[in-house]
Amino acid sequence: MGANTGVNMLRVLGVLTTAALVATARSERTTPRAAIEPAAPASVDVSALLAAARGAPPVVCGLAARSIANGNWGWRVDAPATPLGAAGRLDSGDGGDLDALPDADVGRLLDALSSDDACVREMSVRLVGRQDGARVGAPLVAKLGASDPALRSVAALGLGLAEAHAGVDPLIRVLRDDADPVRANAAWALGRIEDGRALRPLEGAFEDRSALVREAAVGAVGRLESTSAVAALLRVLQRDDAASVRRVAAWALGQLESRESAQALASVVGRDGDAGVREMAAWALGEIEQREGSAALQHALAQDADDRVRETAAWALAEIEDHGAVAALDAAARNDRSSRVRGTAAWAIGQLADDDGNGHAPAGLLHVLKDESDDARRKAAWALGQIRDPATAAAIRDALKTEQSAGVRKMLVRALAKSGAGSEEAFNELLSSSDPKVREMAVRGLAGHDAFDPAPWPWPRPRPFP
Repeated sequence: MGANTGVNMLRVLGVLTTAALVATARSERTTPRAAIEPAAPASVDVSALLAAARGAPPVVCGLAARSIANGNWGWRVDAPATPLGAAGRLDSGDGGDLDALPDADVGRLLDALSSDDACVREMSVRLVGRQDGARVGAPLVAKLGASDPALRSVAALGLGLAEAHAGVDPLIRVLRDDADPVRANAAWALGRIEDGRALRPLEGAFEDRSALVREAAVGAVGRLESTSAVAALLRVLQRDDAASVRRVAAWALGQLESRESAQALASVVGRDGDAGVREMAAWALGEIEQREGSAALQHALAQDADDRVRETAAWALAEIEDHGAVAALDAAARNDRSSRVRGTAAWAIGQLADDDGNGHAPAGLLHVLKDESDDARRKAAWALGQIRDPATAAAIRDALKTEQSAGVRKMLVRALAKSGAGSEEAFNELLSSSDPKVREMAVRGLAGHDAFDPAPWPWPRPRPFP
C-alpha cells in the first residue's frame, strides 16, 4: 500500500471516527450541567470527509463506515446492495442519532450520491440516512427516477436508512425496476419503514428472478409482522431454490411466531440440505414454542452434522419447555463433540427444571462440570443450582476444589447453596478461600440469599438474524 493511500486511510478513519465520537458523547451526557446547557453542534466537516473518502480502499472505507453504522436491525442485517458491496457490509451496531447537519452540508451529501467513487457514495448515504426522514425524503425520492441505476440503488438505500415515509409509494413502484440492486434495496427499505401498504407488493417480489431481491423482500415482510403473510412465507420456505432465501423465510416465520408453520419448520430442520436453513428453522421453532417440533429438534440435536444446528436445537427444546426432551439433552451434554453444544444442552436441562427445584440431576450435568470449556462448566453449575438435587452436593464440592475459573466457582457455590447442602460445615472451607468472590458467595449461601447473578443465558451462535 502506497504512502499516499496510507495517509488517506488515516484521514478517512480520523474524520469519521471524530464525527462518531462527537455524536456518541452528545447522546451519553448525563451530568446535571449537561442537562441544563445546550450541547455543541456535531463537528462533522462534510467537505473534508468527502475529500478524504475519494480513492480510499474499499476495506478501509468499510471500516470508516462503521463509525456511522446505521440501518441494522441486529447482527448481520445491513442493506442488500451498498455502494461498497461486500467490503462495506456492516456486521453490527447502530450509530444512533446524529445532530441535524446544516442544509448546505446535507446538499453536498445528496449531490455526492452521484459520485463515481464508491467510498464517497457510501459515506454520503450513511450520513444522509442519519438525518430526519422528513427532511431528506423528497430529494431521495427524486433520485429514484435517475437514469443511473447506481444512483437509484443508493437513493433507495438512503430512504430506508432515514426511514422516510414519503418514500413508501415510490419504493413500491421501484420494486419493478430493471436493476436487481435497486429492487433489492427498495424491498429492504420498505421493511425498514414498516408501512403495511407495502405488504402485498413485497409478497409479489417473492417471485423475483433475483435471489437477492427475494431475500430482501422476505426479510421485509417478516418485519411487517403480518400473520396474513404466513402462507406465502411457507411457500418460500418449502420451494425456493436459494438457501439464503429459505433461511430468511424461516426467520420471518419465527418472527411472526406462526404456530401453523411448526410442522413445516420441523420438516425443514430434518431435511433441508443447507445447515443455515436448518439452524434458522430450529430457532423459529423455539420462538414459536410449539411442542409439535420437539421430535425433529431432538433428532437434530442427536444427528445433525453441524454444531450450530445442534446447539440451536438444544436451545429451542428449552424454549418450548418440553420436559420429555431431558434425556436427549442429557445425552448431548455427555457426548456431543462441541463444547458449545454440551454447554447449551446443560443450560437447557436447567431451564427445564421445575420451578420449585428438588428434582433429579441427570448424569450429563455432572459430566459437564469437568468440561474443558469454562463456559460449559459455568452453565452446568448454574443448571445444578436450578435443579437443587441434594445428591449432587459431593460432586459440586469436589469440583470446587479444582476449579480455576472465578465465574464457574461462583456458580458452583450457588449450586451448593441451592442443593440443600448449605450447612456451616459444608461452607467452612469456602469461607476461608483466598478468592473474595467465593467468600462472598459462601456468606450469601449461609444467609440463604438467592442473589447469585449473573445467571447464564446462552443464545444460539450466531444469533440467527438473516
